[in-house]
Amino acid sequence: MRRVKTLNNLNNRRHLFWFLQTAGWLLYFGISLLSYWVREALTTFILVRYATAATAGFLATSVLRYLYRRIKIRDHSIFFLSLITIISSFLGANLLIWISNFLRYPYSGIKALTSNPTLFSYLNRVIWWLTPLIGWSALYLGIKFWQEWMIQKERTEKANALAQAAQLQMLRYRMNPHFLFNALNSIRALIYENKSSAKRMVTELSEYLRYSLVSRNHEYVPLKEEMESVRHYFNIEKMRYENKLEISYDIDPSVEEFPIVSYLIHPLAENAVKHGMRTSSMPLKIQIIAKAHQGNLHIEVCNSGSWIEPTDKRKDIVIRTGLDNVRQRLVESYPERHQFEIFEKESFVHARLNIEKEIGS
Repeated sequence: MRRVKTLNNLNNRRHLFWFLQTAGWLLYFGISLLSYWVREALTTFILVRYATAATAGFLATSVLRYLYRRIKIRDHSIFFLSLITIISSFLGANLLIWISNFLRYPYSGIKALTSNPTLFSYLNRVIWWLTPLIGWSALYLGIKFWQEWMIQKERTEKANALAQAAQLQMLRYRMNPHFLFNALNSIRALIYENKSSAKRMVTELSEYLRYSLVSRNHEYVPLKEEMESVRHYFNIEKMRYENKLEISYDIDPSVEEFPIVSYLIHPLAENAVKHGMRTSSMPLKIQIIAKAHQGNLHIEVCNSGSWIEPTDKRKDIVIRTGLDNVRQRLVESYPERHQFEIFEKESFVHARLNIEKEIGS
């Protein structure tokens, strides 16, 4: 749905440009004829002159648009954009003159291609067109900046709205009644069997819940904080399942400060346990990998077993909801800067996530 909406927005922007482009040069043609008609009678030569000028202007500014589309306005200073505008407009003025002469050739003959024999007269004509082309460029870049700003504003508003919705949705993970109920039951049993283990489990659970409450106030957290909370979760599950669960970590210290959306890895960790316990031979083996690659973040949560597509059954709702939430938050928080896939390889299920560093960071 998001891709369809994005394509529709691009189509709407194209339609708006060509409408304004056509209307603008038709208006130029009409005003030019009207201003000349007020002073003198119109002739065929004048009609051809202004028609070819408007057509040449239309074509030349279309070429300028092709160049300007490749400029990311937010990444450059006003000085750079002004310099590009002046240089591009100067080249566009030259292009406009030659296009105009070429279009007049069928009417004026060879004179149309050599109508400005002196350098002075040619430069006068370039300067004549320089002002309207600079104005056109400023208007185009201004509209482009406004559109990009509106898109960014809309994206930010959607991200904030999704973050608020995600807080409520993530609260189900943080306060998963089944997980909490099982943990409390395990603590109760350990109180009579092994008080030190019971105390350790209470500590792990309190740290896990502390992160779930504190992280609500922060959209992004350092990866090391997210991973510390994941460790608390796995430590609790390890005490519950004992020898049925084996956890290993391969965390590159260089990525510990990488900012990541809070509670992004938890659904993957929970899925690894829930899905793995249903499909893997015991002990269930889970591996958490976090590495740097050319400044980007690579995260992988692997569990032994096989992948089963979530269904509409009640026991699969949390798994399906968790993965959907991960995908949505990635799209909103790292637009066009992430890759997320789940696949099975050599009796292991891999949830692989790549987040590209933000340009300029």
